[in-house]
Amino acid sequence: MNKSTSPFKKIIILVILLAVPGLLYYLLQEKGKNRYHPLSVFGPKQVASTFHTKRGKQIPDTIYHTIRNFQLTDQEGQSYSLKSDSSSITVVNFFFSRCPSFCKDMNKEMARVAGQFAGNSLVRFMSITVDPEFDTPEVLKKYSSGYNLPGEKWKFLTGNQDTIFQIARKDFLVDALKDTSSVNNFIHSPMLILLDPSKRIRGYYDSTNKAQVDLLSDEIKVLITEELRKVKYP
Repeated sequence: MNKSTSPFKKIIILVILLAVPGLLYYLLQEKGKNRYHPLSVFGPKQVASTFHTKRGKQIPDTIYHTIRNFQLTDQEGQSYSLKSDSSSITVVNFFFSRCPSFCKDMNKEMARVAGQFAGNSLVRFMSITVDPEFDTPEVLKKYSSGYNLPGEKWKFLTGNQDTIFQIARKDFLVDALKDTSSVNNFIHSPMLILLDPSKRIRGYYDSTNKAQVDLLSDEIKVLITEELRKVKYP
């Protein structure tokens, strides 16, 4: 009995082996396209005077909030411009080296994410001090040496304090100001901020919440996918 059914079982197994790859390909190529959802774009938006056509209909274009070009100084004492790195996905935070509260843990989380993308040249990281009078390039170089990542991967930036406060509030849309109730202290956001290559804000992630930081890692991968697919937004 077993000998007579054995060829039939082999045929069934062969059919399954041949069918499964085709089914997986269909699900990834066809169904996967329908389940792909791009990340939101944060910040104020304006309706443009131009249009694009989608399925035969004219749809107004949208002007999204973007980070303006700015120039600061990195931990090596070199001038650094956001414009010169316009092809990268960038994660940004605001901190200061003598921070008495959450900065150390925030940069540990930043380092955790940066380590996951250490081999991906498309992804960069940027930490901007809100205490530039103390955080000189020399101070930032010593501070950054505690993280096992090259300087071109993770920039620690300093500059004019008023300029940095304006960049934080007007461009990244987060708080950055002196704490008048305490000496040598500053009020600033704990958020890790995700920018796409067009310098649009695509996400805010609370560095005090590990689940939020894990979400950042996942959404960086979404942006990498968007860049590879060259997704266009209405």
